[in-house]
Amino acid sequence: MSEIKGGNKSNYSAENIQVLEGLEAVRKRPAMYIGDVSVKGLHHLVWEVMDNSIDEALAGYCSHIFVQIREDNSVLIKDDGRGIPTDYHEKEKKSALEVVMTVLHAGGKFDKDTYKVSGGLHGVGVSCVNALSVQLIATVHRDGKIYQQEYERGKPKYSVKEIGTTDINGTIIEFKPDDQIFTTTEYNYETIASRLREMAYLNSGIRLQLEDLREKEENGDFRGEEFYSEGGLVEFVEYLDSAREKLIPEPIYINNDKSDTPVQVALTYNTSFSENVVSYVNNINTIEGGTHIAGFRRALTRTLKSYADKSGLLDKLKIEINGDDFREGLTAVISVKVQEPQFEGQTKTKLGNSEVMGAVDTSVGEMLNNYLEEHPKEARVIVSKVVLAAQARHAARKAREMVQRKNVLGGSGLPGKLADCSNTDPAICEIYLVEGDSAGGSAKQGRDRNFQAILPLRGKILNVEKAQEHRIYDNEEIKNMITALGVSFGTVDDEKALNLEKLRYHKVIIMTDADIDGSHIRTLILTFFFRYMKPLIEHGYLYIALPPLYLLKKGKQERYCWNDADRDRIILELAGEGKEDSVGMQRYKGLGEMNPEQLWSTTMNPEGRSLKQVTIESAAESDHLFSMLMGDEVAPRREFIEKNARYAKVDV
Repeated sequence: MSEIKGGNKSNYSAENIQVLEGLEAVRKRPAMYIGDVSVKGLHHLVWEVMDNSIDEALAGYCSHIFVQIREDNSVLIKDDGRGIPTDYHEKEKKSALEVVMTVLHAGGKFDKDTYKVSGGLHGVGVSCVNALSVQLIATVHRDGKIYQQEYERGKPKYSVKEIGTTDINGTIIEFKPDDQIFTTTEYNYETIASRLREMAYLNSGIRLQLEDLREKEENGDFRGEEFYSEGGLVEFVEYLDSAREKLIPEPIYINNDKSDTPVQVALTYNTSFSENVVSYVNNINTIEGGTHIAGFRRALTRTLKSYADKSGLLDKLKIEINGDDFREGLTAVISVKVQEPQFEGQTKTKLGNSEVMGAVDTSVGEMLNNYLEEHPKEARVIVSKVVLAAQARHAARKAREMVQRKNVLGGSGLPGKLADCSNTDPAICEIYLVEGDSAGGSAKQGRDRNFQAILPLRGKILNVEKAQEHRIYDNEEIKNMITALGVSFGTVDDEKALNLEKLRYHKVIIMTDADIDGSHIRTLILTFFFRYMKPLIEHGYLYIALPPLYLLKKGKQERYCWNDADRDRIILELAGEGKEDSVGMQRYKGLGEMNPEQLWSTTMNPEGRSLKQVTIESAAESDHLFSMLMGDEVAPRREFIEKNARYAKVDV
């Protein structure tokens, strides 16, 4: 990794902290600053504090970051960086620590002598975390002394005070999210572990540790993991591709830190039919891509096409090769460091700097060309894969056209099984993808015909992870889903891209039984949407219905329960002074066990139903999970099952 160092240690002091504006609006409009006030926003608090520690690491001053989730869902983050400055800030007339913790857009990131590059959400940083925490304690080890300040909902409880001496440097931030702000305050271990793993790969040589005090392992230790990578992006690509069959033995690594924009790329090819390119700018996952992705794709297509033409491997091919063909079976991680990144929108998901395209294009073009010349065997394997991809693309285009062709007699072309709704406004309408004809029948009778459509799916749909694209469009259930939704494939820029212009429903709800088969069918449907209809997920249109697990009865009283904790609580409530076995209990395993009225009141009525929205937190982690669970390689799947078996809820 290219090491980017800022000014020397002694120059990082109060005068480097520049103030841009105050903190008043954060508690009034938290979603403006952290995205939302549910699960995503809650975890964003951890990312903001962690980004400061990572920036210290990028500047060359931090090598160890420790994250601890406590029993009450408060979080501690500790690093061994230089420590936030605590000396007197002339302009603000208070300690620099208090300025950083209580003033929005205050920090060393705006002073380019302190940090050459930095992440963080446009510098809202740790002060935003402070404003949205019921309690926050900042402890700084710096210059041989320990300083501390405590805050309540962003307001200091006392001035920064010296509480002891120390022989180490670093910052410790402990915070508890405010339940007056957040709809949920429970942290997800896997979400934080996934982020730490990502950071370890992107910043080789930094040790990141996670500990969860809420849960113990079988040996009595608290659940935890350590993330450390010596190989960086090469190891990241190997991790992402661990559940796929390799085409080339070792990933191709490109590293150019000579220009003003250091570029790192690791890429490899596998036998799958999907492309997985993950990109980062200053450690921020740019989900929507941007100029660095455009530069990478341009260089990849140009260099491979040039090599293929010269080698004569395309001479017998009767169809034209295009850019998509060079990316089938490709897994790549791109990481660039940009001093003044221009992101589109507050979410930082698309890079706009035009100069980055040229930097990535040049670096990838030069080094990939050298690789192909030096590794003719691997080069031929890649070009052969490209030829197969072109042939499959040609077949897939014909298959897509067949699916999208209207009924020759001029009908609507909608599937015969679809029970459509009368309203035509997509923003109001919703479609239920229901497992089985029996549950589909109940759902059709129980629904509100004005805005709810029902599409029953028979059996398990095709596992798209193991099938070539043109085979997917031959599958009856998948064809029915595509046709019912009204989507098509192909835009001006990309013939394979999903076109949502004629999408007929803004809520697509997967409704399956609460048993093993139901879970499997749901996973197959999710795999299809993730691989071929990802924009539906990114727009927030995909949901999972949560039917109740239990019906409890005592006399004329009936109560539904969605989990075991609810069941136990309501049994005690209904039993009152009597015995618990006086409460009758029915465990629902299939949607077909409910009559239409029950299905409507528990699972379909917007007034009382529970839905889970499907989101993509980490594209890299999601891709790895789908390829591991649904792909050809058995060993990674077995390892995952063995590791997670104790969390499974299985009916015996």
